[in-house]
Amino acid sequence: MNRADLSKQPEQVAAMFDQVSTHYDRTNAVLSVGNAALWRLAATRAVNPQAGERILDIAAGTGTSSVALTHSGAHVVAADFSAGMIQVGRERHAGNPLVEFVQADATALPFADDEFDVVTISFGLRNVVEPRKALAEFFRVTKPGGRVVICEFSTPPNPVVRTGYFAYLNHVMPRVVKLASSNAEAYDYLGESIAAWPTQPVLSGWLREAGYESVAYRNLTLGIVALHRGIKAASAPAAAAVPAD
Repeated sequence: MNRADLSKQPEQVAAMFDQVSTHYDRTNAVLSVGNAALWRLAATRAVNPQAGERILDIAAGTGTSSVALTHSGAHVVAADFSAGMIQVGRERHAGNPLVEFVQADATALPFADDEFDVVTISFGLRNVVEPRKALAEFFRVTKPGGRVVICEFSTPPNPVVRTGYFAYLNHVMPRVVKLASSNAEAYDYLGESIAAWPTQPVLSGWLREAGYESVAYRNLTLGIVALHRGIKAASAPAAAAVPAD
């Protein structure tokens, strides 16, 4: 299995990321034309990590975003469904005592209720087979008064930008991937999953449905990416039942 499809079966997605884990960060930098580092910086600023906080970084991959969060003195649990990604991350960041790597399913997190000051995920919610179920899990493990930050590919609101962006995904990116990735077929899924992902207002609605308050989003790079944020009330009620996707 070289790539997952839009059914997003967990085993397929995990196997696909296992196969690209070694050169994953390099490929992302090439495909984003250097913007990946800027998006990561924006997400880190949105998380606003503080010394002593406990942060859950889901779909952390090789831990690049997680390590950036530890610079504040926060303790970060880097969770990912892909064993290959987790292994690469552990090897690269073995000397950092503030980051802990855990293999975990976003829809069934192996953590206690109200455990984390912040729950964040960058470019990973799109790969979850039941994203609203994952958001309910995020809410469960967020401490009352805690926050969620999601950085994800989105839909550019400007029709001209949107047309050009999807032309890049469909025609330019596949050619670049052949030069930059060890598994070019896996990145066909990337374009397909971005095109199928809901708009920014829809994702905001899912966050409110999960129980978060003060939900807002900010577009980055003309809406190619969006940062979504929400807060769990200090005396938050239990999350509502999540409808099937």
